[in-house]
Amino acid sequence: MRNGCAAPEVDAKAARTVGASSGFRVGALVEGVLGMTLPRTILVPTDFSEHADRALAYAVELAASLDATIHLVHAISITIVGLPEMGVAYGAMVMESATKAAQDELEARATRYRDRVALAPGRIEVGDAREVIDQVAKVIDADLIIMGTHGRRGLRRMILGSVAETVVRSAPCPVLTVPTKHS
Repeated sequence: MRNGCAAPEVDAKAARTVGASSGFRVGALVEGVLGMTLPRTILVPTDFSEHADRALAYAVELAASLDATIHLVHAISITIVGLPEMGVAYGAMVMESATKAAQDELEARATRYRDRVALAPGRIEVGDAREVIDQVAKVIDADLIIMGTHGRRGLRRMILGSVAETVVRSAPCPVLTVPTKHS
């Protein structure tokens, strides 16, 4: 019961059977019964860590079941310290190298899941990850963001901050966080 109203009960097996036999998608049936829109556009930010890969695997399973499209995004943030005249040339070289490496990483992940789910072309954006994720979510009109958490605590979290926490608070759509798997 939510907000004093009982949610209608939906028999998932019956919904799948109706969907399979009548040509209706299960999502359409659930949307009609529950009055909610299921995600069709899912943004998955990645920093290429095991945490992000775990969130991507979760997103693939969800997107496959919902017939949704996944959009991968990686944010590059480079700060050049030193002489300004050296910074421009060095910065361009570092940016080119970082962009190439990120493109290779995005392609490797896309290749791994391409046969299981619809994937939009990967995006590489320059800027703070928190801002990039929010901006890309708006641009692609994301219905859901799925991202991993690093599980930082204490001083490390205070110094490094939490990208996931900031995105949860500022995103233009719901955010599903996939926690670090603890042993």
